[in-house]
Amino acid sequence: MSILQQPDPVKLVASLLSTERDLIPGVIGALAERYGKTDYVSAILPFDFTTYYRKEMGPGLVRRLIAFETLIHPADLPDIKMFTAELEQQSATGMKRRINIDPGYISVGHLLLATGKPYAHRPYLRNGVYADVTLIYRDMSFRPQEWTYPDYREQSMIDMLAGIRKKYLKQLAAARKEKETETAE
Repeated sequence: MSILQQPDPVKLVASLLSTERDLIPGVIGALAERYGKTDYVSAILPFDFTTYYRKEMGPGLVRRLIAFETLIHPADLPDIKMFTAELEQQSATGMKRRINIDPGYISVGHLLLATGKPYAHRPYLRNGVYADVTLIYRDMSFRPQEWTYPDYREQSMIDMLAGIRKKYLKQLAAARKEKETETAE
């Protein structure tokens, strides 16, 4: 028989894609206002893995990957996805987004992204939001799955995410220690 228990907090991350570099800092600010200070912001990275966004946002897409200092409860991810969808719509021109925001989280064992697109490998969470287990942490590294997007298969992305995970593990150890101290009192 399994014993039900609460999950560990997880590290909120988000990927921001846009052709308008000057739009990205404002969106990062709006996210930080809602979810707390960022503790990782990547350099501006070219994004040429797909033409999926070209019709909507145009050519010359760039990405910034960000992570937040404050850990979250994994059940908060659908609310975060709904908020990022609102931000996308607020900056849209007509029906065309000017930025794509993909939130997710890093846990001890995986990188999970929130999506509105259902597929066989994406369990439903709630409010139209599905979970995509994009990478699994195994054998000392993140490992792609057969459905993992090409950009998340890149070693440079895996290295960035591993660095964020390392920071997360320190935060998680501190949170566990704090919880033990509170329980002992």
